[in-house]
Amino acid sequence: MAQETDELKMSGKVPAMITSYPNTTLATQSQKKEMSCTAHGEKPIIVRWEKEDRIINPEMSRYLVSTKEVGDEVISTLQILPTVREDSGFFSCHAINSYGEDRGIIQLTVQEPPDPPEIEIREVRARSIALRWTMGFDGNSPITGYDIECKNKSDSWDSVQRTKDVSPQLNQATIIDLHASSTYNIRMYAKNRIGKSEASNELTITTDEAAPDGPPQDVQLEPISSQSIRVTWKAPKKHLQNGIIRGYQIGYREYSAGGNFQFNIISIDTTGDSEVYTLDNLKKFTQYGMVVQACNRAGIGPSSQEIITTTLEDGSSPPENVQAVATSPETISITWSTLAKDALNGILQGFRVIYWANLLDGELGEIKNVTTTQPSLELDGLEKYTNYSIQVLAFTRAGDGVRSEQIFTRTKEDVPGPPAGVKAAAASASTVFVSWLPPIKLNGIIRKYTVFCSHPYPTVISEFEASPDSFSYRIPNLSRNRQYSVWVVAVTAAGRGNSSEIITVEPLAKAPARILTFSGTVTTPWMKDIILPCKAVGDPAPTVKWMKESNGTPSLVMIDGRRSIFSNGSFIIRTVKAEDSGYYSCVATNNWGSDEIILNLQVQVPPDQPRLTVSKTTSSSITLSWIPGDNGGSSIRGYILQYSEDNSEQWGSFPISPSERSYRLETLKCGTWYKFTLTAQNGVGPGRISEIIEAKTLGKEPQFSKEQELFASINTTRVRLNLIGWNDGGCPITSFTLEYRPFGTTAWTTAQRTSLTKSYIVYDLQEATWYELQMRVCNSAGCAEKQAKFATLNYDGISNLGYFYSDFLTEKFNSIVGSAYKTLGVNYLKSGTIPPLIKSVVQSEEGLATNEGLKMLVTISCILVGVLLLFVLLLVVRRRRREQRLKRLRDAKSLAEMLMSKNTRTSDTLNKQQQTLRMHIDIPRAQLLIEERDTMETIDDRSTVLLTDADFGETSKQKSLTVTHTVHYQSVSQATGPLVDVSDARPGTNRARSSMVSTESASSTYEELARAYEHAKMEEQLRHAKFTITECFISDTSSEQLTAGTNEYTDSLTSSTPSESGICRFTASPPKPQDGGRVTNMAVPKAHRPGRKEEELAIDFCVQEQATQGGGSAGARDNVMMAIHNNIGELEIDLWVQD
Repeated sequence: MAQETDELKMSGKVPAMITSYPNTTLATQSQKKEMSCTAHGEKPIIVRWEKEDRIINPEMSRYLVSTKEVGDEVISTLQILPTVREDSGFFSCHAINSYGEDRGIIQLTVQEPPDPPEIEIREVRARSIALRWTMGFDGNSPITGYDIECKNKSDSWDSVQRTKDVSPQLNQATIIDLHASSTYNIRMYAKNRIGKSEASNELTITTDEAAPDGPPQDVQLEPISSQSIRVTWKAPKKHLQNGIIRGYQIGYREYSAGGNFQFNIISIDTTGDSEVYTLDNLKKFTQYGMVVQACNRAGIGPSSQEIITTTLEDGSSPPENVQAVATSPETISITWSTLAKDALNGILQGFRVIYWANLLDGELGEIKNVTTTQPSLELDGLEKYTNYSIQVLAFTRAGDGVRSEQIFTRTKEDVPGPPAGVKAAAASASTVFVSWLPPIKLNGIIRKYTVFCSHPYPTVISEFEASPDSFSYRIPNLSRNRQYSVWVVAVTAAGRGNSSEIITVEPLAKAPARILTFSGTVTTPWMKDIILPCKAVGDPAPTVKWMKESNGTPSLVMIDGRRSIFSNGSFIIRTVKAEDSGYYSCVATNNWGSDEIILNLQVQVPPDQPRLTVSKTTSSSITLSWIPGDNGGSSIRGYILQYSEDNSEQWGSFPISPSERSYRLETLKCGTWYKFTLTAQNGVGPGRISEIIEAKTLGKEPQFSKEQELFASINTTRVRLNLIGWNDGGCPITSFTLEYRPFGTTAWTTAQRTSLTKSYIVYDLQEATWYELQMRVCNSAGCAEKQAKFATLNYDGISNLGYFYSDFLTEKFNSIVGSAYKTLGVNYLKSGTIPPLIKSVVQSEEGLATNEGLKMLVTISCILVGVLLLFVLLLVVRRRRREQRLKRLRDAKSLAEMLMSKNTRTSDTLNKQQQTLRMHIDIPRAQLLIEERDTMETIDDRSTVLLTDADFGETSKQKSLTVTHTVHYQSVSQATGPLVDVSDARPGTNRARSSMVSTESASSTYEELARAYEHAKMEEQLRHAKFTITECFISDTSSEQLTAGTNEYTDSLTSSTPSESGICRFTASPPKPQDGGRVTNMAVPKAHRPGRKEEELAIDFCVQEQATQGGGSAGARDNVMMAIHNNIGELEIDLWVQD
């Protein structure tokens, strides 16, 4: 070749050669690029450009070829405007002349900004997001770096945080200093020498939760009682919550001399932005410091600033060492110990001394109280030689405290007062009797009485002593008709008291009747024997009679076994009752005069029941108050309070002083129901017990918060339980019992504790094993139980999640589509117990978030796929039902047309009596109804028909004949269904048919049956009768295809038989009079035959037919019987029948 070229050159014939062209060249995308090559040789020279064996034509867009001659050379230039990525490759310029050709190959590289990288999440934490990316096309220029942009989802990209010029050698990076539980948008750019790529795919990521960064806001304390403080606060600032606040921890500690400065922690669930909680069972009037911390799934945030407050004041404890000493007959000195600060429960305002006299008759004196600020007091102005009950209490600003126990002190003796009354009366001419009443104020123990007699006064002529329990004295040896002065003095250890009034008496031979007993009031307890004295003297001895006032009129007392009068004139009443109370008068009479006294008998009964109520409750105390009932005529001397725990038969009791109207029981169990009764006591005894009332101390049984995770961590051989979720209900936890066992075993492993810690670790578990766990936590209010299931991990750090996901997804799916499955009648799976593996432990902390995300993704995906499949299934079912409904409508129409066209009955004689027969056969329910108009009796048996082959046997007669046709059917109660004209259903068909009627219910499962020709106006005039379609329904039962019969309408039946069952109703008008003879003779119904079973009745049809008509109507009869056999529906035809 070279030789040929040299020869051509020597001959002056130079072939075309490319002498100059660039081997490689670069271009920038979207800019103009020119490439030139220089050709040399014998002219003319043609230069052609190709790109990878494809010739560049002038018609091609963006390519422009220009050629110019410069001396002996031809320069061809290819211009590309603009350049695109596809232009990169090999171009060739071809130089051709008559003597040869040459080409030069040029490699064009189009450079452009790189494609954006594909980024994905590598790891998400609370404060950082780790990215990984894959680089795409580099734009034919080396990557010089990456720019990463990150912004909060709610911000615009204008406020983006950028990280520029990330090294091109890296394919992953971590964005730090992010905010926890915040949603971010992230995108990237790749850069090369040409420029920056488009933005990458945008990621939306939410960082994990972190413990809150801020404390709760506006924490306030409000003491609401002596043992309770209400704490209120608001959630931390939104940007410091770092997640959803699930709950709070309240820490409180006591500031007192013996207090524990460690915080006690209470965990509660969140209820909203503003929270409130009441701390109970605190010490009274004690200083407490409190802090509040917010919690989310990631942990506990910082505590609020400690706030100090003091519980309210309350009644103090009773003073101790109360002592009382009588210093005189009218004064008592009292001392007691000063209360300690923790016993005061407040700021001491003073002391109150309560005292009252216990009188000799058992009654109580007036209750009085004296206030002092000192721990001692002297009571003065007291009754002499009187027993006093004394109690002392301290009071604060909250009110009176608890009273001390009663102590009893008697004042000293003094000389007694004068006797309350004196009487003297002559018993004879030388004897007088003196009687007296004891002093009102005894002022001591009466040692004796001294009776003085003088004549003249004040000369004492005699002095007599009487025992302290004697109240009369007989003075003998007095002179007749001489006046004597008599008086009485009581004597105690302190000496003689004041004398009584001085009375004058004269001994008489004819002494009138006088009564020495004094009028007054006699008080006695009920059910005792009482003696009403009436000591009378006189000469002669007087007679005594007793009367009782009744309705204002005195009448003699009744003498019976319970009432009697002694010889000394006393009236005795045994077992005195309340109705014995009243005014009794004793009248003494002799010949010289009479005397009378009146005694008011008052019978004391036990007091009425008090009305008991609950006035206040705390977690450890219940305060009761009451209103006394009637005292029964005797002062209330005290109360007995009885109490018992609910469902307990053991009762405790407390004596309560009569001056109190409320009582507080301390040291009760928290959250416990108690029963209470109160009984009042007087001098007679205890009264009726009050009604039992019930009250419950504050507090309830423990509860486990739904927001807390029970399982903090799980690995191969142990599980850590999070017990913070247990709320004590306001009552301290008293016991904690934990039981667990592997699935399929019966023995439980048990652990017990007397208190509850924040967490509990179960050790020595089996690897990759499912466990049942149950906890029982108790306090004084009750117990709560919690059951759970969990699975330990295998040694690869993977949990046996098959069971978990099966149950979990089953529950989720059932909750969404269960109702739809029920509607379709599909048996769907019942979800079992879901193991609480919401947090699965993995080998590393970095993989936790990824696994959680995958679980959630799988769950959501399965739910969405299930819902989508269900939706598609419902659409398909609905479409199919619609098609079936339309098909049934078309079949109904065909059925109607077929039945209307079957009227081929021939005319018969016109001299037969016209009758109307209506036969009703319910095809789905096989109901038979025969009605006869005019002279024919009606048989209305509504039952299910069972037609057999024998019912339509083959019989052919040439003459007029009568055939008895029997139809057997089962009796049923319900009788509704379609109607079929069986006027042609007489023996004589040419072929036997299987006529078993379907008994399947015709009720459709559709909400509304497809209606066809509903009240349609379509009418057709037949030969002798006009049939009108009134309505047509489509039933839900299936039927066989109708087969052709041996009649002239075979083609019609074959082409228009419906494929599904239906209900059609027709109404036929009477035939025209001139065509009456063409009507077929109808069957005449006869009565039931006797002797049949009740369950199997029979109706006989007498069919009268002429031989000439047998063939004409057989086809119509076959058509109808074929319709019956195929369960085609319901027809109602009214026909005139001529015998």
